[in-house]
Amino acid sequence: MIGPQQGPQPDHPSPRAKAQEPLEMSQVGKEEAEESQRANQPASAEPAASQAAQELEGSPCLRRVVKFLLPHTTVEAPLPQEEEQQFYQGLARVLGPKQGRFGELFAAAGWAEVTEDRLLRKLLVREGQGEASRPQPGQEVTVKLLGVLEDGSLVEKDPKLTFILEQGDVIQALELGVQSMQLGEVSFLLTSFLYAYGHLGRDPDIPSDASLLYEVTLLQIRDSPNLGLLPPSARISLSKQKRERGNFHFEREEYQRAMRSYQLALGILDSPGAVPPSTKEEEELQEHQVKCLNNCAAAQLKLQLFEEVLASCNAVLHIDPDNVKALYRKGKVQPSTHTKETQQTGAQTGRRGKRLVGDGGEGD
Repeated sequence: MIGPQQGPQPDHPSPRAKAQEPLEMSQVGKEEAEESQRANQPASAEPAASQAAQELEGSPCLRRVVKFLLPHTTVEAPLPQEEEQQFYQGLARVLGPKQGRFGELFAAAGWAEVTEDRLLRKLLVREGQGEASRPQPGQEVTVKLLGVLEDGSLVEKDPKLTFILEQGDVIQALELGVQSMQLGEVSFLLTSFLYAYGHLGRDPDIPSDASLLYEVTLLQIRDSPNLGLLPPSARISLSKQKRERGNFHFEREEYQRAMRSYQLALGILDSPGAVPPSTKEEEELQEHQVKCLNNCAAAQLKLQLFEEVLASCNAVLHIDPDNVKALYRKGKVQPSTHTKETQQTGAQTGRRGKRLVGDGGEGD
């Protein structure tokens, strides 16, 4: 049965629990309580009360005593958030009586095909603002996202997920699905594992070969940021995000996509900025360039792009002549790309790097 899964409960109380919380007394109630208190107070207490009032006159926050009703209450387990409830209600309508079975939806009528293989499909929930409002490759989009597995487990939730189209920042299902949407549109996206998290899944919540069903709302479309206007610190931060995404692809053996992410990260670092970097920022820029170039060389080596590996390694060594990873990889590919006369030099370089880095572990 599709529905919210039991798990650790959030810290905030539910609307039901909130209704049982003690309430502050109304203004009229407080005045009546104070009048009754004064009437029952001994006469000897009046001068002390008057003196206390005079002493507190300069403290506005202490002029009135706030009283609370404290009834005995039982705090119940929080209910799912309202948007999750609405999502599961819509999900139940989509799945009908055969809840928990995505397989039949891949052949169900009423869905639009996002890909020709019918493994990524879209069901319109609410129309957007027209064809002219569709996002274009390279633009930055913001979406609201909820996604479940076949057993109803909520594994994706982001009220404002922002990414640039066709830069590999998200799974292909979202890249392709969002490009088919209009601004303001709400749709369900049904995706096979091939356009989601593949054979590996995503630890700890998405198993291997898992299909996913998303509800996506396209909230905003805008042009991607002008790199020339970003200060060095912002370019470093943005580049780091791209590099980490490349590491994600590399670990999943998606080497082409990993190389693409590393190259995007390098492009961000190499962009001339309107604000010149400080000495410390210049050193940090070079440090991140070395990491991106080394990772790029690792992906290129997996793809057997030997000339590109050499170019990446040489760029690293231009910045850091003793960089062990670049020395190792350069020596590893030189025998494949040079004549016999230079193979010996390449082998020596490779042995030098290998002594320093061991097996040349990947990823920075």
